[in-house]
Amino acid sequence: MTPADTGTETPMPQEPTGIRPRGARTVPPRTAGLLTAALGAFCATVALLLPAVAAPRLALLPAPLHQTWTLTDPEAAYLDTAHWRTREDVPLVRRTETLGAPVPGEPGLLVLAVTVTTESDRGPVDHHEHRLVVDRATGRTVDCCGADPAPGGALAGLWPPGSTGAELPLHAPDTGAAPELRMDGTEQVAGLTVHRYTQHLPPTRVPGSLRDVPASALDADGGGTVRAERWVEATRTYWVEPVSGQVVDLAEQRRETLRTPDGDHEALLLDADLRLETGQAAAAAHHAGERARLLTAVRGRLPLLLGALGAALVAAGTVLVRRAARTR
Repeated sequence: MTPADTGTETPMPQEPTGIRPRGARTVPPRTAGLLTAALGAFCATVALLLPAVAAPRLALLPAPLHQTWTLTDPEAAYLDTAHWRTREDVPLVRRTETLGAPVPGEPGLLVLAVTVTTESDRGPVDHHEHRLVVDRATGRTVDCCGADPAPGGALAGLWPPGSTGAELPLHAPDTGAAPELRMDGTEQVAGLTVHRYTQHLPPTRVPGSLRDVPASALDADGGGTVRAERWVEATRTYWVEPVSGQVVDLAEQRRETLRTPDGDHEALLLDADLRLETGQAAAAAHHAGERARLLTAVRGRLPLLLGALGAALVAAGTVLVRRAARTR
């Protein structure tokens, strides 16, 4: 059957007419060149602003801030002060929660409310709180706004990005001192190269800890009570990703005693080898890796890429403008 038999007509191919469809427009070469050059200038400007403006802002300690570290020891020993008996080989959990908020009227400062609780399977062992103010750019303590006494310029457990010092003072809230924190090597944690810092706190008296203690608890002669003070000895280790300043792991060997002021009698108060929970360390390492990649990109890779792209676009736009000028 032919098309004639069906009563339909076969459409004939149309020859190009050279007429532009209605509504279609072309951008003049000169305008296209100017737009291309303007886009290139924008990219170049952003390339300059990223390391100069964006990177310093990203490097500030976050505000608000909420951070919790949970350290455990499955075989600790401590003095049960409810019954004045020593408990041995018991699981112990020490939790440090830090809440940070910007100081009103001082956006560069961060006030930290730190709560430290120690518990065993039998109940609470210890609890104390302190309040500090730190500089968001350096992570170091500042004497401001009614904060608890602390050595000026000491770290408070928060590292700003790029901290690479071999020796850094770290505030020890128990004693109010700030022994040096020394970098003693690098390690690999969850695929990240991290700096290991160690702080040794020699046996130190805790200010304001003098209290009445049963004489029998310190093997002192006679009955009744004796006056005793709390002493702390600790070795703290921090693993820090240097680009982000994020702590990815930590550990603490801690020994506390009760001593009479004359030093003649002493009793063990706490003996623990505390380690960070495994899952928490993995999460911290993941977060540190992401933040390190972001800071590295903003400080170097993105500015280089945008700078090169901007230069290429400006050059291309200039060529288009010149060609348009010659064809006029």
